[in-house]
Amino acid sequence: MPINCRIQVKATVSSQLAAQVTQMWRHRSIGAVLLLPLSALFGIITGLRRIFQRRGLAAVKQYSVPVIVVGNIAVGGSGKTPVVAWLVDALRTAKWSPGIVSRGYGAAADQKPGLVDSASDPARVGDEPLLLARLTGAPVSVDPDRPAAVRRLLAAHPEIDVIVSDDGMQHYRLARTVEIAV
Repeated sequence: MPINCRIQVKATVSSQLAAQVTQMWRHRSIGAVLLLPLSALFGIITGLRRIFQRRGLAAVKQYSVPVIVVGNIAVGGSGKTPVVAWLVDALRTAKWSPGIVSRGYGAAADQKPGLVDSASDPARVGDEPLLLARLTGAPVSVDPDRPAAVRRLLAAHPEIDVIVSDDGMQHYRLARTVEIAV
């Protein structure tokens, strides 16, 4: 199957699953009600992590450049990727040199994190990071460990003076200057 077809199939399956979960949540179906205890547990754990980090009991990595995190509070399909691309273009217009970090969704689990360019294999880096690299021309680094992605990006591209993190609101170890919820 050609790469473009694989990306389209993955995007379609992912979109369908996101649509089903969103539908379940919005209509407060029995599935959503059954997930409420897990939601409460997640909220407690997240709150404790934030408290520990604010008190210096858990590490938060600061950088010499501002970090803008673009995320969402809904399940899938909120438009984070287009917002990241728009933000990178707006930053360039304002004379910044942005770089992008991403988890690399869509990449094979056994693939190592790394830098993305317009010729990268989507099976290795993920389809959204590849799309961002092609749309924006900005340097992109993928890694589930967001601080590692930032370190790699800044080491490879010292001209970067602002980082945009695609879908990183839940990665509290990465200090942020601004959060944008889509």
